[in-house]
Amino acid sequence: MLKKYFTLLSAAIVFLSSCSERGVKSSNSNQRINESTIYSNNVGDSFVISIQLPENYQKDSNINYPTVYLLDANFYFPMLSSIMKQYEKGGLLPPLILVGIGYKSFELMDSLRVRDDLYPAALTSDEIHAIGGGQKFYDFISKELIPHIDSNYRTEKRNRSLLGHSFAGYFSLYALLNQAEDSKITFKNFGAASPCLWYNKFYLNQLKEKLENRINKDTLNIFMTVGGLENPEWDIAPGKKLADSLSRIKDIKLQHKVYSDLGHMDVPVISFIKALQEFYPVNN
Repeated sequence: MLKKYFTLLSAAIVFLSSCSERGVKSSNSNQRINESTIYSNNVGDSFVISIQLPENYQKDSNINYPTVYLLDANFYFPMLSSIMKQYEKGGLLPPLILVGIGYKSFELMDSLRVRDDLYPAALTSDEIHAIGGGQKFYDFISKELIPHIDSNYRTEKRNRSLLGHSFAGYFSLYALLNQAEDSKITFKNFGAASPCLWYNKFYLNQLKEKLENRINKDTLNIFMTVGGLENPEWDIAPGKKLADSLSRIKDIKLQHKVYSDLGHMDVPVISFIKALQEFYPVNN
């Protein structure tokens, strides 16, 4: 079956690339939004990192904050950062540090996300060319980026979230698999919007066994979603099957949502917000 998600996101990226890009190019932590370029030795390439700080970050130097890592930031950071800012002001989310992981341009993101989000290398049946760079990308995030963020900002080091959509939704769950194999807690919370579970003959179906056998039994949160207008065979059914198997594991708190009237590109932003509200509830 021909997988069309890459084409859908490509079209959206081309459209948005005609709009003016927003960003404060600064490494000064006094700025509410900082943007910098970080070279990864693991990947052998540079990434554009965008950081939004909480409203009152500068007012009390004794407070540490949970950190949210957002993939495909060229596309999603402008939207999610604005919503999170308003939700914080309205008391719908607590103060959070948002870290967007992006590329030098929308056009580069179009191809490089395929390089970075997927592991192992694609099969012929996947009908895409992916070299399987997900392990190197995970090493960049866990061994290079997170230490950099933790050393420069006041973070809660055991309260991180990872959010991704489509191929990046796959990567979010692959990061969970990686964690389970290494018996480490890099991320506590995982948001996977419309993850491409079909990839590499449903490679991520091994998650159940890996999570059951992991040494570190700290509670982890998973928020998976899919659009009701997506493909029933390749998207909706696999998501439900994986969610059912993972929900039976002790110390795994999982929610699986099917947004009945949404398509593939409609799912991510609402999924990210709802995931954050589950991961960081506010007591009003």
